[in-house]
Amino acid sequence: MDTEEFQLPRSRMANERLHAMIPGGAHTYAKGDDQWPENLAPVISHGSGAHVWDIDGNRYIEYGSGLRSVSLGHAHPRVLEAVRRELDRGSNFVRPSIVEVEAAERFLATVPTAEMVKFAKNGSDVTTAAVRLARAVTGRPRVAICGDHPFFSVDDWFIGTTPMSAGIPAATTELTVAFPYGDLAATEELLTRYQDEIACLILEPAGHTEPPPGYLAGLRELADRHGCVLIFDEMITGLRWSEAGAQGLYGVVPDLSTFGKALGNGFAVSALAGRRQLMEWGGLRHSGDRVFLLSTTHGAETHSLAAAMAVQTTYAEEGITAQLHALGERLAAGVRAAAAGMGVGDHVVVRGRASNLVFATLDENRQPSQQYRTLFLRQLLAGGVLAPSFVVSSALGDADIDRTVDVVAQACAVYRKALDAADPTPWLAGRPVKPVFRRLA
Repeated sequence: MDTEEFQLPRSRMANERLHAMIPGGAHTYAKGDDQWPENLAPVISHGSGAHVWDIDGNRYIEYGSGLRSVSLGHAHPRVLEAVRRELDRGSNFVRPSIVEVEAAERFLATVPTAEMVKFAKNGSDVTTAAVRLARAVTGRPRVAICGDHPFFSVDDWFIGTTPMSAGIPAATTELTVAFPYGDLAATEELLTRYQDEIACLILEPAGHTEPPPGYLAGLRELADRHGCVLIFDEMITGLRWSEAGAQGLYGVVPDLSTFGKALGNGFAVSALAGRRQLMEWGGLRHSGDRVFLLSTTHGAETHSLAAAMAVQTTYAEEGITAQLHALGERLAAGVRAAAAGMGVGDHVVVRGRASNLVFATLDENRQPSQQYRTLFLRQLLAGGVLAPSFVVSSALGDADIDRTVDVVAQACAVYRKALDAADPTPWLAGRPVKPVFRRLA
C-alpha cells in the first residue's frame, strides 16, 4: 500500500478520545502515540498469534508484542486453557490459595538459582522491593544502577535520574548513582568512592550486546568484596535468554532477581526471587526488624499465576527459547540482507540477541535519527508490519518473517531515496517520533 494512501481515521479519533481521558493517551508511555508517525498510531481491536488488527480493519504482523511480554503470541491456547480452569473457581481470597504454592514451586523449579519467590503485578513493584530489601539488609542508603539500561522502575529512586524527574525531590535522586555496563574498573572505583554506602548493584545482566567475558562473575566478586547486594533485572532476559533467564545461561547467581514480561504472556504477573537468607527479611520467620517487602492486593490473583505456570511449562516442553532464537536469527539475516541490497546496510542496523532484536535508524552521518525512524515506521505500517522493535514471538511463522523482510526491503528503498536527498522530511508527513524520556511534552 502507498504510504500516502495509508490512513487510520478511526484510530486517529480513538487516540483523541484516549487523550481526553487518560494522561498521555495510554497507560504505558512506551505505547504513546508520540512513539509513532503523526496520525498513524493504530488502536488495536484484537490479536491472535503473531497478528493484531486495528479498529480501522488493518491486519499487522506484530513485533515487540505487549512491550516484549507476549512471547508465545496472543491468545495462546495452553495459557488460555490454564486460565479458564481457574475462572469459575474465584480469583482472590482472604487467605492464600493453593495456586500460590503451585506457582511458587513451578517458578523455583524453572529458576533453580533462586530459593524463594514473591509475586506481584508489574516490574516496578519487584525492582523497588529488591532495592528496599538491599537497603534493609546492608543498612546502606545508596543504590547503584547500570547507566546503560533505559528503565528499572516507575519509582522515585530510578525516575529521578531520567529527564522526567519532575515531582521527585533532589535528596532522593542524590542517593542513586550509576555505573557503566562492562567496565569493572569504573564500578570498583564507584564502590570505593562511596565505601560502605552502596546497598546494591542493579543491572540488566545482558542487553543489546553479550556481557564481556568474565564481566558478570567480576560483578559478583565486587559485590561480595564490598558487601553490597547484586540484583539482576531479568524482566527482558527472563525466559528469552533461557528458561532460567540470563543467570541460568551465564552461570552467575545474583542475590536477588526480578522477572516479568514473558512470565505471563500478557497476563499481569511479576516476581522477586532470591536467596532465602535475604528474602526471609520480608517474612515472619526471622528475629530482626521487619521489612515491608511486597504486599499487594492482586499480587497472587490466581488467573495470572495460572497463566505463568502454563507459560513456564510451555517453554520447557516446547523449547520456546530455542524457537525464539531461530526465528530471530532468520529475521535478522533477512533484514540485514534487504538493507544491504538497497544500499542502506550501514543505516538500518539490527542489534541484540536473536530473541530480543531491536533496530537502529541512522542518518547520512550514521547518527541515530528520529526522523529516519519515522520514515521507516511509516513504510512498515503501510506494509502491514507493526514493529517498534524486531522482538519476535514464537507464534511467528516462516511466511510472516518472509513477508516482513519484503516490507523492510520496500522501506529501505525509500530510505535510500531520503539519504540521497540528505533530507527525510518529504517522507515524514508530520512531526518525527519522539523518545519516551524527555523533559517537555
